[in-house]
Amino acid sequence: MLFSSYMIICSIIMIFCGLWSFCLYRKHLLNMLLSLEFIMLGIFWMMSMGVCFLGGEAYFVLFFLTLAACEGALGLSLLVSVVRTHGNDCFNSFSILEC
Repeated sequence: MLFSSYMIICSIIMIFCGLWSFCLYRKHLLNMLLSLEFIMLGIFWMMSMGVCFLGGEAYFVLFFLTLAACEGALGLSLLVSVVRTHGNDCFNSFSILEC
């Protein structure tokens, strides 16, 4: 009981650290994507501890992990596309006038 509450508190701290780094490092796309993946890892960890604590099935957790992997692949493909078109991943180099 005590170990599971520590794990849930640790996952909540992971989520808040990910949100803090997302807000702090918002100038580069790669840092923002890494922060989002860290948030997803914290949510996955919290969900898996919750499912293990309640004794439920892990199908929903695996579905969430699949969606997080798809989100990561989509973010990396967007990063590659942005670096090819603009030369870097800084948001300051983007212009509203460009397509």
